[in-house]
Formats: sequence, C-alpha cells, structure tokens
Amino acid sequence: MTPTSLDRRRHSRTLDALSRSLLIAFGGALGANARYWLGGLIQSRLGSSFPWQTMAINVLGSFTIGVFMELSLRESWDPRWRLFFAIGMLGGFTTYSTFAYESVTLLSDRSFDWGGFYVLGTAIFCVAGAWLGRLGVRMIAGG
Repeated sequence: MTPTSLDRRRHSRTLDALSRSLLIAFGGALGANARYWLGGLIQSRLGSSFPWQTMAINVLGSFTIGVFMELSLRESWDPRWRLFFAIGMLGGFTTYSTFAYESVTLLSDRSFDWGGFYVLGTAIFCVAGAWLGRLGVRMIAGG
C-alpha cells in the first residue's frame, strides 16, 4: 500500500513542526546557559544586593532583538533564524519571570526606592535598548 498525497502532506507538516520546535529548543538552551554564565559574572562583579544581572540581561536582550529583527526583516533572512535566535535564544536569555519575582521581592521588603527604580528602569531601558538596536542598524545600513 502506498501513502496518499494527504498522508505525505501530513507527514511533512509533522516534520516541519518538529524542526521548528527543535530550532526553538536548541536556541533556548543556548540562551539560558548564556544568561546563567553572564548573570553569574555580573553578580560576582557587582554583588547581590540589587539584581543588576537581571536588569542588564533584559536590556542587552532587548537591544539584541532590536538589532536582529531589523536586520532579519531588512535582509529577508530565512524565518527559521527568527525561531532559533529571537524566540529560542533570546527567549531563553531574557528573564522576565525572574524580573517579576525580584520586583515583588524588593517591594515586599519595603525597598520602594530600589523596587521602583528596578521596575521603571527595566521597562524604560529595555524599550530604549530595542529602539537603539533598530536605530543602530538603520544608521549603519541606511534607511
């Protein structure tokens, strides 16, 4: 018995879904490890009294996604790069859930000045990072 064209299409979609999931998973594993090592390095240099490492990683990730998305859209890169890098690697690298927990901890500890700075600073600096990433690409590449 030979497979029908419907069976072949269904099999192709399953393989395509699997390959997309693997691209995201591999990128996520790399991003999570990069976050762990860079976060440890920042914390060893700046101490643990304030979550500088999480804030820095979120700002860096925001800047990087600005650069990446501007380049990938401008240059019409293969959409699989977006799955691997933007969704997988940067998704594993940035730390929004950690940011939320650390914000609650600072505010629960009645550290309203640092808690407010952390919440507002992260939001402002991350948006600025993404904007600067896009702007940098536009300045270098034209447009």
